[in-house]
Amino acid sequence: MTVWRSISAALGIALVLIYAGGSNYWNRQDGWYQSLTQPSWQPPGFVFGLIWPYNFVVIGIALYTIGLRAHPLLVAAALSIFALSVFFALRWSYLFYSVHDLKGAALSLLITALLTVPLFVITWTQSWKVGLALVPYQIWIFLAAGLSSSYSKLN
Repeated sequence: MTVWRSISAALGIALVLIYAGGSNYWNRQDGWYQSLTQPSWQPPGFVFGLIWPYNFVVIGIALYTIGLRAHPLLVAAALSIFALSVFFALRWSYLFYSVHDLKGAALSLLITALLTVPLFVITWTQSWKVGLALVPYQIWIFLAAGLSSSYSKLN
């Protein structure tokens, strides 16, 4: 394995750890969230606890696979796209939980969801099996964007 591939794979894993660690940074349970009108189609709370660990592991595997197999320009594109999606995902958390800007939060999560599409395509080109494993993340992040939009409309 070349040094570039090792660095790329490690950077991908580091981005996943930033995403996972930063996801709940602004999520303080002060009762505000519980006071919101929730969409009728919101999944039960335990589903969030099940899907996110799966998502983070699969995203890490996807970025690691891309780092090991893809052309360096494609690796750079995938890492850049993912880093941007992490920025908007963490921006959602900040806007939603700290600022209570539900419209801005919804827009941030929609951008996050849209940015995951090229990551999915790049992953699929490197390994259809890993791409297939990434499908639940795709579904979940678009569902989350819809939920965020619903919170914005209901509150």
